[in-house]
Amino acid sequence: MFEQPFASFAPAEYRFKLATETWEIAAHHRLRRAVFCAEQAIFPEDDRDRIDDTATRIVAFSCIASGPDEVVGTVRIHQAEPGLWWGSRLAVAAAHRKVGRLGAELIRLAVCTAHARGCERFLAHVQSQNVPLFRRLHWQSESEILLHSRPHHVMRADLAHYAPHGQEMTRLLRPLPRAVLPLAKAA
Repeated sequence: MFEQPFASFAPAEYRFKLATETWEIAAHHRLRRAVFCAEQAIFPEDDRDRIDDTATRIVAFSCIASGPDEVVGTVRIHQAEPGLWWGSRLAVAAAHRKVGRLGAELIRLAVCTAHARGCERFLAHVQSQNVPLFRRLHWQSESEILLHSRPHHVMRADLAHYAPHGQEMTRLLRPLPRAVLPLAKAA
C-alpha cells in the first residue's frame, strides 16, 4: 500500500511543430477559442480572421510515451508585406502555464521560422501583462495601443537573437521534479 498519494501527472516532453495535420489545426483553433473567447472574453464566439487563410500555425503538444497527447500551446505567423512578419494569437492552455517555457519556445520557433523565410522585421501586438516576458526574450516596445478594448504594445523582435532555421519540429524536455526522482539506496 502506498503511503503518499501520487503527484499529478506532468508530461516529460513537449514538442513544437508547424501545424500541418488536420487534427493539429483543429486543436490550434480550439485552444485559441478557449483562451481568447472563453477565458479572456476578447472575442464573442470565434477569434478567426482573414489572417488565418495564409498564416503558418505553430503548435506545442504534450507527449505521453513519446507520442503526441494534446495541443497545449499555439501561435501563428504571417508575412504582411515582403520582409515584414507578424506573430499573433499566442496561447498556452491554463493547465500548462506553470511549465514556464512553453510560451517562450513558441515565440522562439515563430521568429526563427519567419527569419528563415526572409523576415527582416518581426512584430506582434502584445497584451500589456505579457510585455515583461517579451522583453526578457529580446523584444522592444515600439508603441502602446488599445486593441480589442485592451492595452497592448506593438513589439519588435531583435532578430540577432533568433537564428533562422527551417526545422518543422523541436523538443523541450521537462526535468523531473526532485520529489519524483528515485532515491539512491544506501550500499
